[in-house]
Amino acid sequence: MAVVAGIHGDEPCGPRAVDRLLAADPDVERPVKLIVANEAAIEAGVRYTEEDLNRAFPGDPNGDTHESQLAHHLMAELEGSTVLALHSTQSTDEPFAVAETVGEIARAIVPHLSVSKLLQTEGLAEGRLVQHPHTIEVECGLQGTDAAAENGHRLVREFLAATGALPTASPTGTAPGHAADGGEPETERYGDSSSVDVFELVDAVPKPAADEYEVFVENFAEVTVGERFAAADGEVFTADESFYPALMSPYGYVDVFGYAADRVGSLADRPV
Repeated sequence: MAVVAGIHGDEPCGPRAVDRLLAADPDVERPVKLIVANEAAIEAGVRYTEEDLNRAFPGDPNGDTHESQLAHHLMAELEGSTVLALHSTQSTDEPFAVAETVGEIARAIVPHLSVSKLLQTEGLAEGRLVQHPHTIEVECGLQGTDAAAENGHRLVREFLAATGALPTASPTGTAPGHAADGGEPETERYGDSSSVDVFELVDAVPKPAADEYEVFVENFAEVTVGERFAAADGEVFTADESFYPALMSPYGYVDVFGYAADRVGSLADRPV
């Protein structure tokens, strides 16, 4: 088992979750690697030093950038492991899972995480760790928030329980609710693949050069034909066809607002 944090240096939720797990010093029942990936970017407080690490896989030991070489060494370190990679986003405070395909690993792990959505990226994950076998990514919440770090810690423990490295959290199949509201956590069901909605990325939503951007829609909520979804310097964009926004935010990406996705059913009814 492996947990990878800090792929992006400006996403502190992962390293914080790893630090918290180490401080708790749990008795693990299987070997677990805890990896904080891009320490140089974390120390500099930037997303990456020369190249986006999550666009650099599988990497090159003789690559021209720090991240290209790092990607190669990280892939070697992860060989033979089932991997959970921790991220955060500017698009939504609700944690969700990301997988290249709805395969054996996604079916075995995602239902045991306290997420209600799985985003399938097949064909649109060039250079990302998630496109490699036995990898699940989780977007833990809003970038830089305490809630994302709290969610990340919970998701790591759920992942380790689902893979037999830690005892299961509860014999009744319940897990703490999201910590985003700062109140008392609710209890929600997990372990049931029918409760996880699957969305499939279709295409990127381009963003023109501008000084100010707006996004008017909620991620994973359907945008209908003619509905406005974003604006750039006051120019409003409307949907030519219906779609579900995913990873969509005003400033999360340089040249795209995010992605258009289709809802393709639940994890339970997706074909193998």
